[in-house]
Parts: sequence; structure tokens; C-alpha cells
Amino acid sequence: MSQIDVSPVDSDLATLIRTRRTINDYRPEVPPQELVLQAIELARWAPNHKLTEPWRFHVIGRQTANEIVELSARLMEAEKGADAAAARRAKWSQIPGWLFVTCQASADPVRDRENYASVSCAIQNLTLFLWQQGIGSKWSTGGILQHPEFNQLLKIDPSVEKMVGMIWYGYPLNQPVGKRRPVSDVTIIHP
Repeated sequence: MSQIDVSPVDSDLATLIRTRRTINDYRPEVPPQELVLQAIELARWAPNHKLTEPWRFHVIGRQTANEIVELSARLMEAEKGADAAAARRAKWSQIPGWLFVTCQASADPVRDRENYASVSCAIQNLTLFLWQQGIGSKWSTGGILQHPEFNQLLKIDPSVEKMVGMIWYGYPLNQPVGKRRPVSDVTIIHP
């Protein structure tokens, strides 16, 4: 592949996109719910085929978060033992903010894929706005999201809506530095 010379874009948006990283460790304070609702307001402006607006945002309070932590710890104990469950419980109990994002299910595989893609774009909008506000996030698609007890806990009918991601959010303890391969490694220009 030939080298493609690309001058870096220099703007507030470009900086925001380049600096947003997955955050695993958070300070204990919970960001204001108003900022999360503002992030959802912006998330819903993501592109969506035929304007289906297939996203649903589940903002989780402390009680439900604690129930999710306990479910996860119980599942982890069954899989990997008591020590792994205790570590999971300790880690997940420290997460200040919880949000789950689902998309409408469709029997049409093309529409189903389009819905998932739209919701993924919405999550990117959401996390970029949060990052602009100093709030870090982690988008996870872990196994608990597919567990029937999890769906029952959030009152989700998987035939109606599909889980796209669990978003943890909070003020970061640190900011990881990222890097990407050159544009020429990921771009094919056809004549």
C-alpha cells in the first residue's frame, strides 16, 4: 500500500475525537444526571435509516446498579470461583454511573444491522459529549448483557429490543494515551 500523506486536522472536534479513551478507573463522585440527559439528547441525532430512531437509553440508579453488581458477582462465582466474584464485586461497585443502550429488534436482518449501526453511532455521540464535559466512559458488550436474568432485571424483552452496550461513566482517575496506525494502513484508494 502506498504512503498517503494526510495533514492532521486541527480543531476542537478533532482534539475531542483523538483524546477520548476508554476509562476503567473513576473517581467516586457521580456526574450530574442532567449532563447524562444532555448526552442522550445529542446521541439521538445519530444517523438512522428511515428515521427509525431505534435506540433506547436505560439510565441506571444505585439500587439497580447494586442488583447488577450482585448478579455479575454470582455469575462470576459460578464460572471462576469466590475470589474472582469478590474482585468483580469490588471493581463494579466502584463504578459511579451506569447506562445501558438497546436497539429495536427487527425480523429483517438488513434493518436489524442498520439499527445496530445507528445505535453504535449514537453511543459515539454520547461518549464524545460526556468526554467534552470531563466525563470518561467505557462501552462494554460483556456476557452479562446476554444473560436472561439481566434482561429480567431491566425489564427488557429481547424479542423487542437488543442490548448494544453497557456504558460505565464517571470522572476519570487518569487519562490513557492512545495511538492509531497511519491512514495509509487502513485506506484503499480505488482509481
